[in-house]
Amino acid sequence: MSTTFKPAMRRRAREYAMQAIYQWQMSDNPLNEIEAQYLTTMNAKKVDTVYFQELFSGVLTNLDEIDEALAPALEREIEGIDPIERAIIRLSAFELKKRVDVPKKVVINEGIELAKTFGATDGHKFVNGVLDKISKALRPHE
Repeated sequence: MSTTFKPAMRRRAREYAMQAIYQWQMSDNPLNEIEAQYLTTMNAKKVDTVYFQELFSGVLTNLDEIDEALAPALEREIEGIDPIERAIIRLSAFELKKRVDVPKKVVINEGIELAKTFGATDGHKFVNGVLDKISKALRPHE
């Protein structure tokens, strides 16, 4: 398979991954069940399913490391953050930390767009602030 991708396919992969992370946070169902549920319902022609899988499993298998990276940018415990915004910042932190091939500006912008679409009224401002802070620590030269 070609390594080229369409940005819209990646965007949808992020949307599904954020929703799957949210579902896991709320239900604590097994990861493989949640992942299978999403993979059977998404259109592989419109979603980068490989990227979805990488994001979803990557966030949850690196959760302690991600939450540790987020802690300095948060004014409260991670569990006290709105679950949708928590899923978004975890997803974006994973991308900042582990996917250096994705430009920092793209990761932050995608996180903000997810917050505008799925989050609370001003949730995107919170997400922007957190991602801006952690991006300086995780990618100081970018």
